[in-house]
Amino acid sequence: MLDITHDDWLRRATALDVSGAHHIDGADEPGGGQSYPAVSPRDGQVLAHVADAQPAEVDAAVAAARRAFDSGPWPRLAPADRGRVLLRIADLLEEQRHRLALTVSLEMGKPITDAYDIELRAAINTFRWYGQLADKLTDESPHTAPDALALVTREPAGVVGAVVPWNFPLTLASWKVAPALAAGCTVVLKPSENSPLSALLLGRLAAEAGLPPGVLNVVTGDGPTAGRAIGLHPDVDVLAFTGSTAVGRHFLRYAADSNLKRVWLELGGKSPNIILPDAPDLEKAAETAAWGIFFNQGEMCTAPSRLLVHSSIAERVTDTIVARARELRIGDPLDPATEMGALVGERHLQRVLERIGTGLSEGARLRAGGSRTLTDTGGSYLQPTVFDHVDPGMRLAREEIFGPVLSVLTFDDLDEAVALANDTEYGLAAGLWTSDLSTAHQVSRALKAGTVWVNCYEEGDLTVPFGGVKQSGNGRDKSAHAIEKYTELKTTWIQL
Repeated sequence: MLDITHDDWLRRATALDVSGAHHIDGADEPGGGQSYPAVSPRDGQVLAHVADAQPAEVDAAVAAARRAFDSGPWPRLAPADRGRVLLRIADLLEEQRHRLALTVSLEMGKPITDAYDIELRAAINTFRWYGQLADKLTDESPHTAPDALALVTREPAGVVGAVVPWNFPLTLASWKVAPALAAGCTVVLKPSENSPLSALLLGRLAAEAGLPPGVLNVVTGDGPTAGRAIGLHPDVDVLAFTGSTAVGRHFLRYAADSNLKRVWLELGGKSPNIILPDAPDLEKAAETAAWGIFFNQGEMCTAPSRLLVHSSIAERVTDTIVARARELRIGDPLDPATEMGALVGERHLQRVLERIGTGLSEGARLRAGGSRTLTDTGGSYLQPTVFDHVDPGMRLAREEIFGPVLSVLTFDDLDEAVALANDTEYGLAAGLWTSDLSTAHQVSRALKAGTVWVNCYEEGDLTVPFGGVKQSGNGRDKSAHAIEKYTELKTTWIQL
């Protein structure tokens, strides 16, 4: 990270000038005059007034994307030329890394160290990786009879609507936008109303990098209005969404009620993290469990919110996590020393507090946290929270909380651990800690999850796909597999 002090970041925040206008057809567009305040969860202060898209603004953005796809140069460029533009976007993200990190930290409460080191690294690497991949995709020519030639070509699917959440606003936007652009699609991006400013900066930097007008449009607004308009729009060919399972259901209905657009969903999770007595390093397993649930204020769909630990080691592991929760440094997201910042906003904080209250009423034992903190700041801060004596039937163990709240459950044998892990409607990710190679393979295969981490958590890079099963969604972000969401296969049969 840059060697910037807390005071330096505070000065930069004071001087930060961000526009809340939509980015449509390569230019800023103030919209129809309606706006809403973007409030920082850090201190409750208004960062900017942001254009609040109505259906007319969404129509304009989709029309720009359609023109750019149907008659513009982007889908017709050589893949290597598209790749060079994506690489230039990555370079500009790197050049503006401090400004983007500051914007992310201010708008969603993420510690500035994480915003700079993790969020921006992921976004930069994503555009760079797909920029390098663009000219390495291949078509097919299956073997046929000697009197025919068969060609299977991969063609861009058209206009992509990308609707992304606030917890990793640039990372998750990049996971949608970069492969869609590499494939030759055009995009209408709608960020969360809680984190619009970094996405608007991305749109402007993409235009500066040489992306033709209309290829990437960014409209800001809420889900029931702007998101719904994108989901129902007959000129949107593909919808890519990351967010809650409840909203994912809406997008499936929108597709059914409009043009049967393809809908790719990355949804919620209630991920199990299994620690067996033969874990290679029990202290590391416990520390990683604590890091996993408290990182990003617990606002992660993959957060290991269900800790499944063998009863023989449960007390030792839980005590380590409780100690870590109590020493974790909660504070101003702009302080580089802060380990856990603010939750995204007051409404979300209150929802998490309600879930904590439910856990107490259900009979779980509160071991750490459970209350809001730093109330004098005006921000939305919560203590890291740990429950044990959690029964698998409790709401605490079944519903996604999306906050720094850990539920500890115990088991006595491996079959019970696997059954507990799979006893959920979700299937996004899972963790397993063991020294036995056979156990690692057998349990990984048995777990119903899109990703299984063994003796680690939240590891990986862009070479591997990411996504869920069951009610955690369908399709995959990251890797070459993401291109499949944004392309159509065409068969051409030539009789010789």
